[in-house]
Amino acid sequence: MLWIWDWNRKVEVESIKSLQGPASRRTPNRGDDPHPHWPHFSDLLRAFIPWDQTETEDYNVRTSPRHKRDDNSGGYKCRMDSCFDFSLCRRNGFKVYVYPQQKGEKISESYQNILSSIEGSRFYTSDPGQACLFVLNLDTLDRDQLSPQYVHNLKTKIQNLNLWNNGRNHLIFNLYSGTWPDYTEDLGFDIGQAMLAKASISTENFRPNFDISIPLFSKDHPRTGGERGYLKYNTIPPFRKYVLVFKGKRYLTGIGSDTRNALYHIHNAEDVVLLTTCKHGKDWQKHKDARCDKDNAEYDRYDYKEMLHNSTFCLVPRGRRLGSFRFLEALQAACVPVMLSNGWELPFSEIIDWRTAAVIGDERLLLQIPSTVRSIHQDRILSLRQQTQFLWEAYFSSVEKIVLTTLEIIVLWNCDKPLPAKHRWPATSVPVIVIEGESKVMSSRFLPYENIKTDAVLSLDEDTVLSTTEVDFAFTVWQSFPERIVGYPARSHFWDSNKERWGYTSKWTNDYSMVLTGAAFYHRYYNYLYTHYLPGSLKSMVDQLSNCEDILMNFLVSAVTKMPPIKVTQKKQYKETMMGQTSRASRWADPDHFAQRQTCMNKFASWFGTMPLVHSQMRLDPVLFKDQVSILRKKYRDIERL
Repeated sequence: MLWIWDWNRKVEVESIKSLQGPASRRTPNRGDDPHPHWPHFSDLLRAFIPWDQTETEDYNVRTSPRHKRDDNSGGYKCRMDSCFDFSLCRRNGFKVYVYPQQKGEKISESYQNILSSIEGSRFYTSDPGQACLFVLNLDTLDRDQLSPQYVHNLKTKIQNLNLWNNGRNHLIFNLYSGTWPDYTEDLGFDIGQAMLAKASISTENFRPNFDISIPLFSKDHPRTGGERGYLKYNTIPPFRKYVLVFKGKRYLTGIGSDTRNALYHIHNAEDVVLLTTCKHGKDWQKHKDARCDKDNAEYDRYDYKEMLHNSTFCLVPRGRRLGSFRFLEALQAACVPVMLSNGWELPFSEIIDWRTAAVIGDERLLLQIPSTVRSIHQDRILSLRQQTQFLWEAYFSSVEKIVLTTLEIIVLWNCDKPLPAKHRWPATSVPVIVIEGESKVMSSRFLPYENIKTDAVLSLDEDTVLSTTEVDFAFTVWQSFPERIVGYPARSHFWDSNKERWGYTSKWTNDYSMVLTGAAFYHRYYNYLYTHYLPGSLKSMVDQLSNCEDILMNFLVSAVTKMPPIKVTQKKQYKETMMGQTSRASRWADPDHFAQRQTCMNKFASWFGTMPLVHSQMRLDPVLFKDQVSILRKKYRDIERL
């Protein structure tokens, strides 16, 4: 149960109860404010205005592809309802089958990493009869006919597969398509009704809610794990040595040459350093222009990593294709990407609003880029930079994360339980909004619902009993600590040296490190982070166990704030109330329940790379609580009687 309090009117309340919340990866309505405000405790972290709504009039930034494509979707043929057989998923759940490798077929290291990530995931099945989705073991990553990785006769090989069925319920991965000079998006074979997980895909060819845009990654991209982002600490003001940098190839002719050939116009060799070289390819000297020698010499004077780690913004212009390795490099380095690739459907656009982490530019307005990035306020730069780190670590730091995110976007959630009849809801003097979702999953309680307009969110389990006095007091405390979770039920973690793992305890002691969201206030911004920052693997674990969502939220908040939650007045009846609820008494007493929570603790700590939870012994009581004075003089009179 989520209660959203309008504290400007103080006495009015709007309640939202999520009976069957939508899938945890669902993106909020982009038409409304997509940038929930950071807590008021720090103006430096407040949300920024979308780039295409700023007051900068001298830079005509185009609308993002994600906003445009719905108007142009009429020409696309395949959708999930027309080219995907849902019945295969309903039988055994979302299972993915990888074809066995055919004799004599070579597979690139990058494609093998993709297949290994699938085979090591919870979605994998070795039985095609149980599969909902099929992935080829024929390497489709590089479809450039001039590449040594190009697989010949792929069309015939695919058509001979017994399960191909014109591509229905198949997913094809691709990083490179087309060849010189046009570099089209044609793969060289008929994909039929198969879905595409493709890098450098254009908005024009992207089929919404069917295809998935993935990032271009190199063969050296780690299969698992991956390095953390390079933002070690938040520098305020968040300025670096350079304002804008780029270092890469320059193409003298053909597609993708215009933008990179023009970069020298805005390069000043001081705080805007844009370096290109035409010294690549076998015949570069035959085609070199008057600038090549000078460009090559200056190109060699700068260290790319030093530039990357010391610049506020990183230019990401298109190359031969729409995507570029510079995109992921900039994200990891906390260098805000400035996109110059008109028509590129940005990676994972179904679940990521890239305006929160990048500047979406227009290739035709290159000369105005320097003045534009200089005009961006330091508050927004800090917010952009933090978001690059969230996205890098959640979705892009390894091949495994890229692959799992791709699969999780496809996952179908089903629910057969209908919404209770309206007459069963009690009459109230304030509006009651009931959100009917697609599925009842634990993570859905933390979705950033557009209906939540207030900063304060009161999260209640269905069996929690709190008086209005207790709610009022907890909110009063939260107003002083809006960046933290503030509430009643506390838990703690500890290191078990015998088992060499983290432990979870609900023993009532003076020490705690978590405040459960069964009865707590928190800032609505954490719903946004929970949904868009945390990886799908953790949220799926929570959903499958129907447990640990409160622990995961505590991990997230403590990781962001580096501080413990706040426990308010010890509610003497809380434990007895919980144990007295016969419908859930077995859950609290069930040893498996606590075993699951200990497993969750260690899984979460592994993903975060550290234990973010912080212990505390502070408990905040109402003024004069338990003091030997008349109850009539006390503001929170009812709490004393508990």
